[in-house]
Amino acid sequence: MNVCPVYQLLVVEDEAIIRQSLVRLLSRHGYCVYEADSLQQAKAFADWSQFDLIITDIRLPDGEGTDLIALAAPTSVLVMTSYASLKSAVSALKKGAVDYIAKPFDHDELIKLIKQSLRNPPKARAAEAVTTHDYGMIGNCAPMQQLYHLLGKVAPVDSTVLVLGESGTGKELVAKALHQHSHRAHGPFISVNCAAIPESLIEAELFGHEKGAFTGAYTARTGLVEAADGGSLFLDEIGELPLEAQARLLRLLQEKEVRPVGATQARRVNIRLIAATHRHLRELIEQGKFREDLFYRLHVIELRLPPLRERGDDVLALAQFFLIKMQQKSRREGLSFSPKSLAALRSYDWPGNVRELEHAVERAVVLTDSVVIEPELLGLPLTPLPLMDFSSDTSLEQYLQRFILENQDQMNETELSEKLGISRKTLWEKRQKLGIPRRKVQI
Repeated sequence: MNVCPVYQLLVVEDEAIIRQSLVRLLSRHGYCVYEADSLQQAKAFADWSQFDLIITDIRLPDGEGTDLIALAAPTSVLVMTSYASLKSAVSALKKGAVDYIAKPFDHDELIKLIKQSLRNPPKARAAEAVTTHDYGMIGNCAPMQQLYHLLGKVAPVDSTVLVLGESGTGKELVAKALHQHSHRAHGPFISVNCAAIPESLIEAELFGHEKGAFTGAYTARTGLVEAADGGSLFLDEIGELPLEAQARLLRLLQEKEVRPVGATQARRVNIRLIAATHRHLRELIEQGKFREDLFYRLHVIELRLPPLRERGDDVLALAQFFLIKMQQKSRREGLSFSPKSLAALRSYDWPGNVRELEHAVERAVVLTDSVVIEPELLGLPLTPLPLMDFSSDTSLEQYLQRFILENQDQMNETELSEKLGISRKTLWEKRQKLGIPRRKVQI
């Protein structure tokens, strides 16, 4: 089933057998499923906007499931009940339910209703999707929302931007978004990986050269800086730029001109410079490997990309995006992640970030002989979570809650996060979401 981005569903049902059956069914179809057995437990989810659809029984032990229609608005609510009658169906629809299904229901019929309900997502979530799509990036976690906000402010101006982030986080995507949402969008976008060009050639590649400037320079050549005239120049891994090339780049930023190797006259250029690095430039300055004056010229506006391990459920949305992309590339259809695969994707630390995730999904699509992708095909080292048992009756959220409660008296926050394979920040967010306060330290 093709679901993109990964839809998050909440199932509210007091009968455990029915609830667990629903969770398994929906998980097999690629949905990320949360569960609750009462109105009170459903209300524990403080952020209703995280769900694309709520599926609830009308009769719950502590109230009416239809109460969620108003409480969770604008999130859509699909109502189900064993008390099938025209009167209850009409009542639920009048209150704003997106649809209605009677128990016992046919699985295929339920999946069809869910697909129809998700075809037009609530406005609040649709606005988020448009924001993400506009910048060519997927993700709605708080750090990405902050990035989108800054991009909206920074893109229209010509200020130099320094993009910071670990390798594989998508720094070039940010650079492209800055270019595409600027007044230079119709001009060239030239991307240069400073680490990929031999040190002996980088000045000539960037700034061009005259005929005969050095051995092998049989003709004059325009550099990449001039090629970006009227547009944007993106220098990735700028921390790898040799000191001599740094001096030339500094002159470019100061004088807005470039002098090719072997030339006597400088040429005016009109570019916007966007630089990126995963290195700590201040440390390189202390080591004498990076010019301090160039750093301050570059460090006009700083944008930071969060590592994937700090992006929460964005991992699942990205995984589903890559799954669909790889299916199209390999001309396969109907692939989905098993619940255990979703759990593995969500809990892994992703040191290689989005690039590593993309490669893991590609590997799984190539190797799978089934329509359901199991975790071993992702090629992830699953040893960091030796205690995790994602049985059919245990969700990832339930596991996290149980693990934290059972181990927080023996482990500090760092040990807990390392054992779970998540960052301390993500652990804090999970505590807030699940209502688990940190234990008090005895003095």
